[in-house]
Amino acid sequence: MKRDKIFLYTPRVLAILFILFLSLFSLDVFGDPNVGVKETALAFLIHNIPSLVLTLTLILAWKYELVGAVVFTLSALAFSLLTISGGASRKSFGSTFIISGPCLIIGILFYIVWHRKKKLASKD
Repeated sequence: MKRDKIFLYTPRVLAILFILFLSLFSLDVFGDPNVGVKETALAFLIHNIPSLVLTLTLILAWKYELVGAVVFTLSALAFSLLTISGGASRKSFGSTFIISGPCLIIGILFYIVWHRKKKLASKD
């Protein structure tokens, strides 16, 4: 019983931590004193689009784990492809993995939770 709760909440907690981690990157917009308030607010909003999308995904995934599995996995794949197609070298593999790795792990964990729930429901 306790193991099931740990399994249930692990992808959710990791997703929250990952979204907060992504949001940290948007704080760099506040460094330029020559930029106006409107431009800074717009830049902050644009930088947080991935975090907002993943937050909405997490809200849906809280009840429908398959949504989290699909969106987090596709996000990992999309980030990797965008980084590679942007001309990233082998040296930037680490930075690509820092973002896409946790996203992929969260997607896999959501899939495992969804699969276990489906399996338990079919036993009843």
